[in-house]
Amino acid sequence: MDEGIFVVFIFFGFLAAIILVPIYLRERTRQSAHHLIAQALEKGQTLDPGLMKSLTEGQKKPQDKARSSLGSGIVLLALGGGFAAAGYFAGGYAGEAFNGMMIPAVILGALGAAFVLLALVDYATKKKED
Repeated sequence: MDEGIFVVFIFFGFLAAIILVPIYLRERTRQSAHHLIAQALEKGQTLDPGLMKSLTEGQKKPQDKARSSLGSGIVLLALGGGFAAAGYFAGGYAGEAFNGMMIPAVILGALGAAFVLLALVDYATKKKED
């Protein structure tokens, strides 16, 4: 098999695994909860409605949008700074490496700044609602 085709198969296999494995595990957990409920009902046990709801719906915590947006923004800003520093240390200001590394640095920095602004807006909106 040609190396190029092998790399493509590995890439898309990895991508499929990243997407499909969490879905499979979540579904397996849901099926085990339904199996547990069925066993309890077969034995004639009564189930608490709160327990039934928690077993069938799963455990979902309410997300703090402002906090997650701020975390994403800080990570993206740090990545942008890392790309800029890597470009500087690879070739200085005049080097071709600096110009090549500044493209992803600017993109990541802009996304990071947007996430930080989104976090500020979410925090201000949350504060007004409370």
